[in-house]
Amino acid sequence: MTEPQPNASPVVSEIGGPDEFAKIFAAAQAQISTVVRGKSDEIRLALVCVFSEGHLLVEDVPGVGKTTLAKAIARTLGLSWKRVQFTPDLMPSDLTGSSVFDRAKNQFVFRPGGVFANILLADEINRASPKTQAALLEAMEERQVTVDGTTYHLPEPFVVIATQNPLDHEGTFPLPASQLDRFLLRLHLGYPDRRSAVEILQDQPSTSHVDTLPALVPPDKVRAMTRFSTSTYIAPALQSYLVELAEATRSHPEVVIGLSPRAVLGIQRASRCLAATLGREYVVPDDIKAMLAPVGEHRLVVSSELLFSRKSVADVVLEALELVAVPVPGLERAAYG
Repeated sequence: MTEPQPNASPVVSEIGGPDEFAKIFAAAQAQISTVVRGKSDEIRLALVCVFSEGHLLVEDVPGVGKTTLAKAIARTLGLSWKRVQFTPDLMPSDLTGSSVFDRAKNQFVFRPGGVFANILLADEINRASPKTQAALLEAMEERQVTVDGTTYHLPEPFVVIATQNPLDHEGTFPLPASQLDRFLLRLHLGYPDRRSAVEILQDQPSTSHVDTLPALVPPDKVRAMTRFSTSTYIAPALQSYLVELAEATRSHPEVVIGLSPRAVLGIQRASRCLAATLGREYVVPDDIKAMLAPVGEHRLVVSSELLFSRKSVADVVLEALELVAVPVPGLERAAYG
């Protein structure tokens, strides 16, 4: 893993420091909270994912605000976005684009698909066929698509925010493990609490509707925040702690496939961003603990025995945390200058 060296010069960007990062982040979170009520923690996780330039999977039953959250993020951050409704008859070329014959030019020209935007809202991604789902793999990993032998690079940043209905719903196709691994975070919105539910009823129709949200953070600032979050210092002791947590999931008797190296890198990336949102220049163990479940749970493949027991994947993550000793306090910034 490539890490900034202690006492090294800070990354040059338009963000003056963690305090400015935290202030902008809080403003974006507050604006999104005006249309997604009572979900402050979930909004924070979603924004951490975006500012880490990772892909986000939002899974829950219909009608709890998954699409609203995705649209609110896109509008608040002032990024270009496209919404693609995933259906069983959606074709891969609808996402990646295709070559179309132009009679005026007497040649084939490339017509971009839905992935050519800063944020792709993939609505109900698991309603599309596995072939169409697989069309996203190159775009999500390489930030590019290849059509008819020609490679086209996607805009920066490029983030997929996918919504997914529970797998037991009729007409859904489970995402393969290889594609789940491309999503940095998975979160569940859940139903609003009673107070938030009443506010939703009182505010409809509302002037704070998602379609009226202003662009609070300009695109250049979003890119600067993404770069800045990668400069947050993480001590070698915490990197060892993270690796030990991953090894604990791999050796767990009820886990078939534990956390991959890509998952470990993802937890580190998200932990750095979370630290910056809290106005810190370095990662602490609590940052890693907070990110372990959202980044790791959907990547774990568990045994059939666990599926038929009363335990869940979340229990596996908690057991891994209990097995690994937390580094001595103070080591996270001992070498930070």
